[in-house]
Amino acid sequence: MIKEVIVVEGRDDVTAVKRAVDAEIIAVGGFGINAKVINRIKEAQKRQGVIVLTDPDFAGEKIRRIISKRVPDIKHAYITQIEGTKDGDIGVENASPEAILRALEMAKFEIKERREEFNIHDLVYFKLTGDNKSKERREALGGELGIGYCNANQFLTRLNNYGITREEFINALSRIEI
Repeated sequence: MIKEVIVVEGRDDVTAVKRAVDAEIIAVGGFGINAKVINRIKEAQKRQGVIVLTDPDFAGEKIRRIISKRVPDIKHAYITQIEGTKDGDIGVENASPEAILRALEMAKFEIKERREEFNIHDLVYFKLTGDNKSKERREALGGELGIGYCNANQFLTRLNNYGITREEFINALSRIEI
């Protein structure tokens, strides 16, 4: 059982997460996040902690940012775009229970103080930007590290903000084959 409260976008996501774990879940109703929902998330964070698990798409990232700005010290869990895609539809509701459980177990805190373990030169050197397979590498590595898929700038921010060590980074790189 997960001790934190899991925050997802909608009812279908709740159903998918309940197939994977026994946990308390809050559905924010997509972009309809109002003060009442934010207050529920804040209360859950104070009492048990919160893990945000949104869809691996633009809307999911926007919802994640809204929650992150208003509720401090939450954890972030990510499924990959491949794990969340079924018949052209993308979302947590399409992920397998195993993918959801893996994402929740790999949930990460954001580090608030400025940290610069990685820089753009690292991304270029490891072909995570500026290469014709950079997108695929970032997606595979983001899945391996549990930080999700994003563009190169956001990937660099997540590497630094989630406290990924160089050793974790190198080990994860060795496990992907792109």
